[in-house]
Amino acid sequence: MIVVVEGISAAGKTTWCNQMPAGSLLPESFPADRKNAPRHGLEAAIYWTNWNQKRWGDACAIEQASGLAVCDTDPLKLHYSWCLWQVGQSTAAEWQLSRQAARDAIAKQRLGFADLYLVKVIDADNARQQMQSDPTRTRTNFELHLSLQAPLVEWYRAIEHVFPGRIQWSLPADFKMPHASPNESRYDLEAFDTFVDSLPKPAT
Repeated sequence: MIVVVEGISAAGKTTWCNQMPAGSLLPESFPADRKNAPRHGLEAAIYWTNWNQKRWGDACAIEQASGLAVCDTDPLKLHYSWCLWQVGQSTAAEWQLSRQAARDAIAKQRLGFADLYLVKVIDADNARQQMQSDPTRTRTNFELHLSLQAPLVEWYRAIEHVFPGRIQWSLPADFKMPHASPNESRYDLEAFDTFVDSLPKPAT
């Protein structure tokens, strides 16, 4: 089973994930050369899709070895491009490039949908409080990430519409993993297209 734990910066997802057995955890991570990553266009879409493919491959390897992979942030992570577009920090063209790159990766079974998503929604004041109380972590662009929560929720509501029963809108307080059946549509392009088509369009 592959489980995705999601939420904005300072929502508490990493703290929760760190309670999982080390052998089942896929930590949040970034490319070592990300400061030099392409910022726009097809090269940027391919760069980040390649990194997401690596994380998905790592999740699949953990799942095969231990039966459970808990991912701190979604390896697919296509939501980031879409959310930036929703809040006016990116363009429809950038989103479409990311979408197509992810779709191609799903077609090759190098990216996919998880079996279960645990999504933590947090009040803005609480998020700021948690951010300020944790000096060990540098949270750049925190206010931007805070603005992404509303579209992030819309993203996972759309996944819930296509994959009923695979979203839980909280992190279990007892750290016990909820049961989920295998997602037979992990690499289903029709499901992907239905999901993308159901996403809200940005206000004009």
